Amino acid sequence: MASFSSSSSYYALSTWSCLVGLLVLVAAHHVDGYVACPNLNKDTCAFAVSSSGKRCVLEKLSLDGGESNHVCRTSEIRAGGSRGWIESNECIDGCGVSRDTLGVSSDALLESRFVRTLCSPRCYKSCPNIVDLFFNLAAGEGVFLPKLCEAHKTNGRRAVAEIRSSGQAAPSPTVAPVHHRKLVEVAAPAPAVAILP
Repeated sequence: MASFSSSSSYYALSTWSCLVGLLVLVAAHHVDGYVACPNLNKDTCAFAVSSSGKRCVLEKLSLDGGESNHVCRTSEIRAGGSRGWIESNECIDGCGVSRDTLGVSSDALLESRFVRTLCSPRCYKSCPNIVDLFFNLAAGEGVFLPKLCEAHKTNGRRAVAEIRSSGQAAPSPTVAPVHHRKLVEVAAPAPAVAILP
Protein backbone atom coordinates (compact mmCIF):
# COMPACT_ATOMS: atom_id res chain seq x y z
CA MET A 1 0.00 0.00 0.00
CA ALA A 2 2.81 2.36 0.79
CA SER A 3 4.31 1.97 -2.67
CA PHE A 4 0.93 2.76 -4.27
CA SER A 5 0.70 5.95 -2.25
CA SER A 6 4.21 7.10 -3.11
CA SER A 7 3.81 6.28 -6.81
CA SER A 8 0.46 8.10 -6.80
CA SER A 9 2.14 11.12 -5.19
CA TYR A 10 4.92 10.95 -7.75
CA TYR A 11 2.45 11.06 -10.67
CA ALA A 12 0.43 13.83 -9.04
CA LEU A 13 3.62 15.85 -8.50
CA SER A 14 4.78 15.16 -12.08
CA THR A 15 1.42 16.20 -13.48
CA TRP A 16 1.43 19.33 -11.34
CA SER A 17 4.98 20.19 -12.45
CA CYS A 18 4.05 19.74 -16.10
CA LEU A 19 1.01 22.00 -15.73
CA VAL A 20 3.01 24.71 -13.96
CA GLY A 21 5.73 24.47 -16.62
CA LEU A 22 3.17 24.74 -19.39
CA LEU A 23 1.54 27.78 -17.77
CA VAL A 24 4.93 29.50 -17.40
CA LEU A 25 5.73 28.78 -21.03
CA VAL A 26 2.36 30.14 -22.22
CA ALA A 27 2.68 33.25 -20.02
CA ALA A 28 6.21 33.92 -21.28
CA HIS A 29 5.04 33.59 -24.90
CA HIS A 30 2.16 36.00 -24.24
CA VAL A 31 4.44 38.63 -22.68
CA ASP A 32 7.32 38.21 -25.12
CA GLY A 33 5.31 37.04 -28.12
CA TYR A 34 6.71 37.62 -31.58
CA VAL A 35 4.71 40.11 -33.64
CA ALA A 36 5.29 40.10 -37.40
CA CYS A 37 3.13 42.62 -39.30
CA PRO A 38 2.40 40.36 -42.30
CA ASN A 39 0.91 37.80 -39.88
CA LEU A 40 -1.62 40.28 -38.47
CA ASN A 41 -5.18 40.54 -39.75
CA LYS A 42 -7.27 43.64 -40.46
CA ASP A 43 -8.55 43.70 -36.88
CA THR A 44 -5.10 43.92 -35.27
CA CYS A 45 -2.81 45.60 -37.82
CA ALA A 46 -3.41 49.35 -37.51
CA PHE A 47 -1.39 50.91 -34.68
CA ALA A 48 0.50 47.66 -33.99
CA VAL A 49 4.29 47.55 -33.61
CA SER A 50 6.35 44.60 -34.80
CA SER A 51 8.85 42.83 -32.56
CA SER A 52 11.59 44.65 -34.48
CA GLY A 53 10.11 48.00 -33.34
CA LYS A 54 8.71 49.04 -36.73
CA ARG A 55 5.11 50.17 -37.12
CA CYS A 56 2.58 47.99 -38.92
CA VAL A 57 0.37 49.59 -41.57
CA LEU A 58 -2.86 48.40 -43.07
CA GLU A 59 -3.05 48.67 -46.85
CA LYS A 60 -5.90 48.04 -49.25
CA LEU A 61 -5.00 46.22 -52.43
CA SER A 62 -7.21 46.23 -55.50
CA LEU A 63 -7.74 42.77 -56.96
CA ASP A 64 -8.97 41.68 -60.35
CA GLY A 65 -12.72 41.95 -60.74
CA GLY A 66 -13.01 45.12 -58.65
CA GLU A 67 -12.58 43.36 -55.33
CA SER A 68 -10.13 44.51 -52.70
CA ASN A 69 -8.14 42.88 -49.95
CA HIS A 70 -6.53 44.30 -46.83
CA VAL A 71 -2.94 43.37 -46.03
CA CYS A 72 -0.72 44.27 -43.11
CA ARG A 73 2.82 45.36 -43.92
CA THR A 74 5.86 46.43 -41.97
CA SER A 75 6.70 50.10 -42.50
CA GLU A 76 10.11 51.72 -42.05
CA ILE A 77 8.70 53.93 -39.29
CA ARG A 78 10.23 53.08 -35.92
CA ALA A 79 8.08 53.22 -32.81
CA GLY A 80 9.52 55.02 -29.81
CA GLY A 81 10.31 52.21 -27.41
CA SER A 82 7.40 49.90 -28.18
CA ARG A 83 8.10 46.42 -29.56
CA GLY A 84 5.70 43.56 -30.17
CA TRP A 85 2.66 45.72 -29.45
CA ILE A 86 -0.93 45.10 -30.50
CA GLU A 87 -2.94 48.18 -29.57
CA SER A 88 -5.77 47.64 -27.11
CA ASN A 89 -9.42 48.30 -27.92
CA GLU A 90 -9.50 50.71 -24.98
CA CYS A 91 -6.84 52.89 -26.60
CA ILE A 92 -8.34 52.59 -30.09
CA ASP A 93 -11.65 53.89 -28.69
CA GLY A 94 -10.11 56.30 -26.16
CA CYS A 95 -7.93 58.02 -28.76
CA GLY A 96 -10.59 58.23 -31.46
CA VAL A 97 -8.73 56.14 -34.03
CA SER A 98 -9.98 53.19 -36.05
CA ARG A 99 -8.79 49.67 -36.75
CA ASP A 100 -9.66 50.42 -40.41
CA THR A 101 -7.03 53.18 -40.69
CA LEU A 102 -5.04 52.77 -43.90
CA GLY A 103 -1.37 53.76 -43.94
CA VAL A 104 0.11 56.45 -41.73
CA SER A 105 -0.92 60.08 -42.11
CA SER A 106 -0.90 63.33 -40.16
CA ASP A 107 -4.23 64.40 -41.73
CA ALA A 108 -6.15 63.61 -38.55
CA LEU A 109 -4.21 66.36 -36.74
CA LEU A 110 -6.15 68.86 -38.87
CA GLU A 111 -9.46 67.75 -37.36
CA SER A 112 -10.39 69.60 -34.18
CA ARG A 113 -12.50 66.73 -32.80
CA PHE A 114 -9.64 64.24 -33.24
CA VAL A 115 -7.09 66.54 -31.58
CA ARG A 116 -9.45 67.01 -28.63
CA THR A 117 -9.78 63.22 -28.23
CA LEU A 118 -6.03 62.60 -28.69
CA CYS A 119 -5.19 65.25 -26.10
CA SER A 120 -7.77 64.01 -23.59
CA PRO A 121 -6.35 62.42 -20.41
CA ARG A 122 -8.01 59.12 -21.39
CA CYS A 123 -5.75 58.91 -24.44
CA TYR A 124 -2.75 61.16 -23.77
CA LYS A 125 -1.94 59.69 -20.36
CA SER A 126 -2.94 56.07 -20.99
CA CYS A 127 -2.01 55.19 -24.58
CA PRO A 128 1.72 55.86 -25.12
CA ASN A 129 1.93 54.00 -28.43
CA ILE A 130 -0.73 56.10 -30.19
CA VAL A 131 0.52 59.32 -28.60
CA ASP A 132 4.08 58.50 -29.71
CA LEU A 133 2.91 57.97 -33.29
CA PHE A 134 1.04 61.29 -33.46
CA PHE A 135 3.82 63.10 -31.58
CA ASN A 136 6.20 62.09 -34.40
CA LEU A 137 3.66 62.83 -37.13
CA ALA A 138 3.10 66.31 -35.64
CA ALA A 139 6.88 66.85 -35.43
CA GLY A 140 7.11 65.98 -39.12
CA GLU A 141 4.69 68.85 -39.75
CA GLY A 142 6.75 71.20 -37.55
CA VAL A 143 4.28 71.03 -34.66
CA PHE A 144 5.07 70.13 -31.04
CA LEU A 145 2.17 67.92 -29.89
CA PRO A 146 2.14 69.03 -26.21
CA LYS A 147 1.95 72.66 -27.37
CA LEU A 148 -0.85 71.78 -29.81
CA CYS A 149 -2.75 70.06 -26.97
CA GLU A 150 -2.29 73.08 -24.71
CA ALA A 151 -3.44 75.47 -27.45
CA HIS A 152 -6.38 73.19 -28.19
CA LYS A 153 -7.56 73.44 -24.57
CA THR A 154 -7.96 77.20 -24.90
CA ASN A 155 -9.11 77.49 -28.50
CA GLY A 156 -9.25 74.28 -30.50
CA ARG A 157 -10.36 75.67 -33.83
CA ARG A 158 -7.71 78.37 -33.75
CA ALA A 159 -4.96 75.82 -32.97
CA VAL A 160 -5.95 73.67 -35.96
CA ALA A 161 -6.31 76.78 -38.16
CA GLU A 162 -2.76 77.81 -37.25
CA ILE A 163 -1.45 74.42 -38.38
CA ARG A 164 -3.29 74.76 -41.68
CA SER A 165 -2.16 78.35 -42.27
CA SER A 166 1.46 77.70 -41.30
CA GLY A 167 2.05 76.01 -44.63
CA GLN A 168 3.46 73.04 -42.75
CA ALA A 169 0.47 70.82 -43.39
CA ALA A 170 -0.78 70.01 -46.84
CA PRO A 171 -4.53 70.19 -47.39
CA SER A 172 -6.24 66.84 -47.27
CA PRO A 173 -7.41 65.46 -50.61
CA THR A 174 -11.06 66.10 -51.46
CA VAL A 175 -11.31 64.48 -54.87
CA ALA A 176 -10.87 60.90 -56.12
CA PRO A 177 -10.60 58.12 -53.58
CA VAL A 178 -7.10 57.04 -52.63
CA HIS A 179 -6.45 53.31 -52.93
CA HIS A 180 -2.86 53.32 -51.77
CA ARG A 181 -1.11 55.72 -49.46
CA LYS A 182 2.57 56.33 -49.72
CA LEU A 183 4.36 55.63 -46.47
CA VAL A 184 6.78 58.28 -45.35
CA GLU A 185 9.39 57.86 -42.65
CA VAL A 186 8.68 60.48 -40.02
CA ALA A 187 11.54 62.09 -38.16
CA ALA A 188 11.90 65.16 -36.01
CA PRO A 189 12.85 68.32 -37.97
CA ALA A 190 16.59 68.87 -38.32
CA PRO A 191 18.08 71.66 -36.21
CA ALA A 192 18.80 74.94 -37.97
CA VAL A 193 22.45 75.52 -38.82
CA ALA A 194 23.93 78.98 -38.99
CA ILE A 195 26.82 79.64 -41.34
CA LEU A 196 29.05 82.38 -40.06
CA PRO A 197 31.29 84.43 -42.41
